[in-house]
Amino acid sequence: MPVRRRRSTALAAAVATAAALGATALATLGGATSASAAESPLADYELTWGIKQSYRTYVGMFGSFTASEGATQAAGNGAFTFTDGTGTYDTSAHTVDLAFRGKLVSASAAHHFEVTLTDVRFDSGAGEITADVTTVDTSGATPTKKGDDVPLAKVAVTRAMTDMATTLTTEAGEYLGSAGYAGAAGDPLTVVKKTPPTTEPSTGPTTGPSTGPTTGPSTGPSTEPGGEPSEEPSTGPADPEPTGPQTTPGTQDPSPTASTGASPSASTGTAPAKGAIADGTLGWGVKESFRAYVVGTIAKGRVTVSGGATQAAGNGAFTFKDATGTYDTDADKLTATFKGAVNFKGHASGGTYGLDLTLSNLKATLDGGSGTLTADVNSLGTRTEGVVLADLEAASGDLKADKDVITVDGIAATVTDAGAKVFGNYPAGTALDPVDLSVALSDDARLPDGGGTGTSGGAGGTGGATTGGAGGTGGTRSTVGGTGTTTGGSIGGGSLASTGSDIPGPALGAAAGVAVAVGAGAVYAARRRRTRA
Repeated sequence: MPVRRRRSTALAAAVATAAALGATALATLGGATSASAAESPLADYELTWGIKQSYRTYVGMFGSFTASEGATQAAGNGAFTFTDGTGTYDTSAHTVDLAFRGKLVSASAAHHFEVTLTDVRFDSGAGEITADVTTVDTSGATPTKKGDDVPLAKVAVTRAMTDMATTLTTEAGEYLGSAGYAGAAGDPLTVVKKTPPTTEPSTGPTTGPSTGPTTGPSTGPSTEPGGEPSEEPSTGPADPEPTGPQTTPGTQDPSPTASTGASPSASTGTAPAKGAIADGTLGWGVKESFRAYVVGTIAKGRVTVSGGATQAAGNGAFTFKDATGTYDTDADKLTATFKGAVNFKGHASGGTYGLDLTLSNLKATLDGGSGTLTADVNSLGTRTEGVVLADLEAASGDLKADKDVITVDGIAATVTDAGAKVFGNYPAGTALDPVDLSVALSDDARLPDGGGTGTSGGAGGTGGATTGGAGGTGGTRSTVGGTGTTTGGSIGGGSLASTGSDIPGPALGAAAGVAVAVGAGAVYAARRRRTRA
């Protein structure tokens, strides 16, 4: 097997340029031409990989990810995308070697770790993802660990190079903080060329030679597969034109554009300006990272809905139904209470649970666009009514009806002090999942299917395995979770003095603490530095 050549992203670009400019000179070197002719330069590729969903959940619960310098993260603590991939295509072996721009930092002040990934690379010939990794114990208890070209995962390379299965390596476990990652399935990997200019399809087939380096790799493999076995999967980059897979990440985040929030703008309803609510639905996922945590490898629990509430497939958001309450469109006020309950249960030990949290009787209030979301809370057998879980802020303060239905989607929700005590690990002010609200003002009014854009689907049942975020181009920083802890006192006017404590912080129960301690400790254990051949 040839010795792997380490090249930074910038160097890879320089090599590509040198290959094009020095073609004439190389032609005079006799035997050297046959070696260089086997490689063609590649540019403008993107790599999308979430590492491992449970790892993102762990970091998101107790810290944050920061993507920069060309890297981005999809919304909802989703997958990461590294950009400006450059490298070479081997026309003889039909393999690619690409280096990508981007820096990804995962950190937790509470657990004293900071892990930085840079120079992410994909080698289809070796079938692996590598990166330069630096792990810092911010408490200073253990020395900083650095590694170049650390193999993070083996890749089951396919021809299209989309949704390729990955298996985490022993080194991934060493640097990411859990020996259990070794040999575990990672998130799928996608490597694609960015969407070409609109003029490229018309010139691509007819002006192959004139486009120089860009057509080299694309025409080579596309004409060679012929009778070649399908095991030459890495010919995928040879066809940069397909836009299906590469646009998947981009369209993941825009998918919620079915914003029915605009529907109230046409005030065509016949209901009076104020009165009683006839029906309604509320869509809310609490928080995606919390749902993932409950059913993930730490809590190993389940999510169950009851009382008429439903949950979207794939451990999705919840829909609460049968609203009652009042509205006043002249004053832009609304109060609606919804039926249904959701239970989060995990950290089983000896027949008991360290996490057993039920939210029911949800009530949303809006007054000029601002309001609150309250619920009855039962945590580990202790029930408190009317706990204000979140502050609400709608994009507009106007409440207008369309066909006797008021719909307000995408209402921003942030954890209150009382809500922070309920969830235990989200400090006040942390963003929760947005709220979608639809209420009918008359008995014959028709509510939107699913209760809004945030609750697609919704067959009742128990939440299943966690789902990773699809690749995409999110913002440059995603902070999910936090470092807050439970505190004593009383909330919502309901004293818990009889129990000797406030509402328990379920996600930071004893079982969770043990699991976190084990995972965090593994990051900083002294390890033998890996020597590459």
